[in-house]
Amino acid sequence: MKKPLNFSAGRLRFKVNKSIYESPLSSRYASDEMQYIFSPDKKFSTWRRLWIALARAEMELGLPVTQEQIDEMEAHITDIDYDLAAQKEKELRHDVMAHIHAFGAQCPKAMPIIHLGATSCYVGDNTDVIIMREGLCLIRDKLVKALHNLSQFAQRYQALPTLGFTHFQAAQLVTVGKRATLWMYDLLMDLEEVEHRIAKLKLLGCKGTTGTQASFLELFEGDHEKCKELDRKIAKEMGFDASVPVSGQTYSRKVDADVLYALSGIAQSASKFATDVRLLCHLKEVEEPFESKQIGSSAMPYKRNPMRCERICALARYVMADVANPTFTAATQWFERTLDDSANKRISVPEAFLAVDAILNIYINVSGGLVVHEKVIEKHIMEELPFMASENIMMDVVKRGGNRQELHERIRVHALEAGHNVKDLGLSNNLLDLIADDPMFGMTREELTDHMEPSRYIGRCPEQVTDFLNEFIRPVLAAHKDALTEKDTELKV
Repeated sequence: MKKPLNFSAGRLRFKVNKSIYESPLSSRYASDEMQYIFSPDKKFSTWRRLWIALARAEMELGLPVTQEQIDEMEAHITDIDYDLAAQKEKELRHDVMAHIHAFGAQCPKAMPIIHLGATSCYVGDNTDVIIMREGLCLIRDKLVKALHNLSQFAQRYQALPTLGFTHFQAAQLVTVGKRATLWMYDLLMDLEEVEHRIAKLKLLGCKGTTGTQASFLELFEGDHEKCKELDRKIAKEMGFDASVPVSGQTYSRKVDADVLYALSGIAQSASKFATDVRLLCHLKEVEEPFESKQIGSSAMPYKRNPMRCERICALARYVMADVANPTFTAATQWFERTLDDSANKRISVPEAFLAVDAILNIYINVSGGLVVHEKVIEKHIMEELPFMASENIMMDVVKRGGNRQELHERIRVHALEAGHNVKDLGLSNNLLDLIADDPMFGMTREELTDHMEPSRYIGRCPEQVTDFLNEFIRPVLAAHKDALTEKDTELKV
């Protein structure tokens, strides 16, 4: 599904008022494309398309609706009189009725049949599903871009050894590229979930005030098949395979919860990635992009704060908390309908989309410009490698006839002394010297140095990167190659 080309057109009519609150998601973070999807223009023009789809289906099924009335409505899909709608809403205290009157004022011939047989959720809920699907499609494309960037990074550094960490303590070596595959696998699972949600979304259709289709059964004089065909025709015109099989007045609010679970999953993955980069930035091993005139701190000119990754984490925390809103809403709906969902979902659903859109904009920017400091990585490896090489050294001596248990104890003692030198005295790691001087090992310094080649300790990391890219990532990138032709969104701050 392509995003519309005129996403900013409706926003230009509103003057910027700096004396009232504006959401940072709009002014600082989210893309124009995502803001258009959740804009008034998109919402209310979709209402009008739904009214047209309803009228067309009713005409085709024999109700007294004319092509002239439909043509009149189609001529006024996007030229919405917001002033009249606001005036009518103030008078009627009902947003859907206000827009029916605003539409009818432009379409006097069609006014008698606009919204025929429908309830407010016909336009409200169906529009919400349409908008969420378009938002998910945009999110999907940005996930693909992030995976593309990381795939290039992983391939470039698939064999570059680096310290692995467990508990943020130095562990066995991995490679820089292999670590990137962990970030990618999280995103790949998110992409699969988003695609599942896109495929699973169904329109509410036209179910009536309590989901019984009673008004349509009356219009069609008891013809049940025409009621069912009405649902099918509207779903097809709006680009869906089907509408929900049963409902109250609304679609199940579990739909919103499921969609936000998918968005929350992206937030979790992005926060993990950004946190790792922040920690690597502290180690001076890997850094996020830093522009030539960028200021890291207003007080400390030498600072290179990882502000982009910090922003990912901040926005991700918001999304992960926001997902509680639709879960509570779904749990507290009464019977066929209650209205305590409306005000909440007007805020919680769009802002989750805008925040994840912003997160992925930053993710794409960071993943496309990661800076790797190979000499720092090598220095950190060589500081820890004597400890990691100790097991291989022990195996060599055992093959020469040594006692594994006795050697293990001697290495343990020497490692404690070397750790004391490093941590308490600020000296270099002298474990190899201690082992070389111990006659139990019978190894020269040169023989021990042979064990200090980092590539001997990375296992199958390069092969794992190659296999993962070939078997899992490249097929996804090929399937979504159109997403890679779109220009990346420029970060606003």
